[in-house]
Amino acid sequence: MKFMVVWKTTPGKYKTALDQFLKSGGPAPEGAKTIGRWHVPGSTLGWHLIEASGPEALAEHAAEWADVLELEIHPVIEDAAAGAAAKKVFGK
Repeated sequence: MKFMVVWKTTPGKYKTALDQFLKSGGPAPEGAKTIGRWHVPGSTLGWHLIEASGPEALAEHAAEWADVLELEIHPVIEDAAAGAAAKKVFGK
């Protein structure tokens, strides 16, 4: 399952968050895999797409960054799966 982690640096914690990221590389939690990560240049906003078997790994990831980042974690699906679900409900 894929999860989109939307992060924003907690006010006043930008340098601390940056130092933590540069030191650790911000890896996905154990048992999960980073699909991609994107940063908005000149901003404190970004996204981290993670693949994991379930949300438990994301709870660990959130705890690791909770003191410096505001996080939103959303399960996401790709177009084909979304289209198949819509077709099942709405037909053609």
